[in-house]
Amino acid sequence: MARYDVTVRGAGIFGLSIAYQAAQRGAKVQVIETTAIGAGSSGGLVGALTPHVPDSWNAKKAFQLDSLLMAQAFWDGVAQTGGLDAGYARKGRWQPIEDGAGLELARARAAGAAQNWGDHAEWALHPATGAAWEPASPSGYLVYDSLSARLHPRRAGAALAAAIAALGGRVVLGDAADEGYVIWATGLAGLADLGRDLGRPMGGGVKGQAALLDYDARELPQIYADNLHIVPHSDGTVAIGSTSENQWDDAGATDDRLDALISRARAIVPALAAAQVIDRWAGVRPRAITRAPILGAWPGRAGHFVANGGFKIGFGMAPKIAQVMADLVLDGRDTIPPDFRL
Repeated sequence: MARYDVTVRGAGIFGLSIAYQAAQRGAKVQVIETTAIGAGSSGGLVGALTPHVPDSWNAKKAFQLDSLLMAQAFWDGVAQTGGLDAGYARKGRWQPIEDGAGLELARARAAGAAQNWGDHAEWALHPATGAAWEPASPSGYLVYDSLSARLHPRRAGAALAAAIAALGGRVVLGDAADEGYVIWATGLAGLADLGRDLGRPMGGGVKGQAALLDYDARELPQIYADNLHIVPHSDGTVAIGSTSENQWDDAGATDDRLDALISRARAIVPALAAAQVIDRWAGVRPRAITRAPILGAWPGRAGHFVANGGFKIGFGMAPKIAQVMADLVLDGRDTIPPDFRL
């Protein structure tokens, strides 16, 4: 007799979130991870949960909106169940506007947010004030969106693992036998395995580097400027990231590209000029060939499923992806958007 109803392969954000959701619904769950919780890109530093722009609306953006709006209850539930806090907070985000064309685009997107986000969040223009925690804006205006949130990725992984254990599941570091339905959430290696099995490319990896600075801005919004995320965390640190590298020699090594990133962040926010760098991270993020998450049953493998391709939006998408994968695996109900289908 099987001891587990569901086996999840991979203890990244997708695997742990799906396992937690399944356990909440009463399934007996095990997560099998060969290396460590968050061993891939889910063990990074940044943790920016940010929306796609609110105009040119489509099913992918609607799915992401649902997930971002679910996040507060999801992470509150994780903390209450397992006793560990992921550092989630919805503090919003500042973005500078470069010029007149950018202002017009920002106004159009504000109208899109009013239509598509409704009363849930705003995308609004604000005059720059020169405050210490504001990026310089050549136009004199900033965009503030109140939908953006943040969490600490490593704390999120630990919190999910604790919640799964509290619900009677287990996280195995090493190997164990598959039991019940099997969900493959194995990141970069999983995309390669899937591609070999199906005989076509399913995606690849993009290396990212990030840093953590000792600076307490925990009550302030995150900043996105010069293609760079600057994210205050609840533990009194600020994360900076990340690079996007399609070629590299060492996937886990940081180098002068990260040094340049830190310098750019200090130029954007001079308050960070003297902040000590306390951690450096590099890893490879799984990007599906469609640039959207890949979800669904694994063709030709009865009882096996895939959840992969989180890339840069995995943490923001995780609550909703956990819901739809639990719907599919436990209830046989397919609510996966067309753009995400395997």
